Amino acid sequence: MGTWSVEQVEALAPRAAAITAAQPLAASARWSGLGADDRAVWGACQGSGAEPYDVVVDHVTVGWRCTCPSRQRPCKHVLALLLLWVRGQVPAGVATGAVEAWIAKRPAASFSSSSRSESEPQPEQNGGEQAETALGAGVDDDPTPAPEPPSDDERDQARDERVERMYAGLVELDRWLDDRIRTGLADPSVARYATWDDLAARLVDAQAGSLANRIRRLAGLVGASPDWHDDVLAELGILHLLSQAGRRLGSLPGPLADAVATSVGWQVRRADVLAGVPDTDDWVVCGRSDTREDRIEVRRHWLRGQRSGRWALLLSFAAYQQSLDTSLTVGTSVRADLHRYPGPALRALMGDRHAEPIDAVPPTQSVAEACDEIGHMVAAEPWLERVPAIVCARLGRRGDHWFLADATGSLPILVPDQRQGGDDGLAMLLARSAGQPVDLTIEWTPHGVTPLAIHADDRTVDIGPRADRSFVASA
Repeated sequence: MGTWSVEQVEALAPRAAAITAAQPLAASARWSGLGADDRAVWGACQGSGAEPYDVVVDHVTVGWRCTCPSRQRPCKHVLALLLLWVRGQVPAGVATGAVEAWIAKRPAASFSSSSRSESEPQPEQNGGEQAETALGAGVDDDPTPAPEPPSDDERDQARDERVERMYAGLVELDRWLDDRIRTGLADPSVARYATWDDLAARLVDAQAGSLANRIRRLAGLVGASPDWHDDVLAELGILHLLSQAGRRLGSLPGPLADAVATSVGWQVRRADVLAGVPDTDDWVVCGRSDTREDRIEVRRHWLRGQRSGRWALLLSFAAYQQSLDTSLTVGTSVRADLHRYPGPALRALMGDRHAEPIDAVPPTQSVAEACDEIGHMVAAEPWLERVPAIVCARLGRRGDHWFLADATGSLPILVPDQRQGGDDGLAMLLARSAGQPVDLTIEWTPHGVTPLAIHADDRTVDIGPRADRSFVASA
């Protein structure tokens, strides 16, 4: 039985605050009668009323039903049930008569649940209703009518309310940054994770989720190295830049405004991205990198167009016991359509594939040329945390520090204890290079570079950091 990812559940939420409200309910102790099969997931959640709320979700054709009085669709109980399910905390079971009766009214599934789990969940017009009545209604009862689509005025009001919340969150972030600079990084509160987590939670409520993630990652830098003060101060400067830019979106050039909005946390619907003009090319899968962010494993695939020379970033996410994307193999090229997110951002979505993958090796450059390419990308978006490049260099060591170098310069390698997951690949790189120059895909960060792949004449070796296999199911 295939399941969704956490990202797909979040995409179903009407607003970011709905996921925040659902998180406390996504605990097995709050539920009874939990079960799931290849069509539905169901359970009863104890709410504020005397009787628990009956919840059922059709995870194939995507619809839901809950007996709570909430007018939000889907409500927090539906989202909490889905979060439990994607985390593997709902056991397999046999649907009750009430669940079977509701499913019988639903449209027939036209594709399997395993294929459904790989696509973005989109509620159907005639089946994604919030129930006003109990699940025990008979099959002959009239189904709850589909909700009226929101009017233009309602959509404008919802957008304006979201912009207002985000603006207030950015104002609060700037005030918090002022306090940090005024009290200094020696303030004992800086060393407490709650100081950062409380701010991140407030930013989530303000629908600035990307900034909340940066705040939580920043908390991990405190005390992580002898020069952590420099790293934290630099990141605080980036946060100040984003908070100021986010409050001035209306006066920024279009592409820059799009980049700022996305970096702050403005969510762009997957369907809107896929509706854009595709960037068609022969895309070489140059490298892969796995990291963990707030209990979710993130996989980055770095692609480079053979004709355009442009980079693209494909992301996949996995919660507990879920699988990351394994459809792309490092060292291959596939002719495909990529749909890019707004602005100059590297992130894209894979569209149609026009041919089977073939082996391919990307062109390399010197360290100086790679630094120049990285510099141009960071200049366009100073808040970028990771940038790819391909270099021909040799592995060197000075004291305890490893680096990549050629006649034009050198790049420090990110030491393992600053990494978030997997082996550092140095042993494989040392064994394959034997002290000679090698072609490498690297991932630049402000703290150093991470080798991702070795491109030899006969094969490409993927040495990027791997996901924690105790957390993510093996593909």
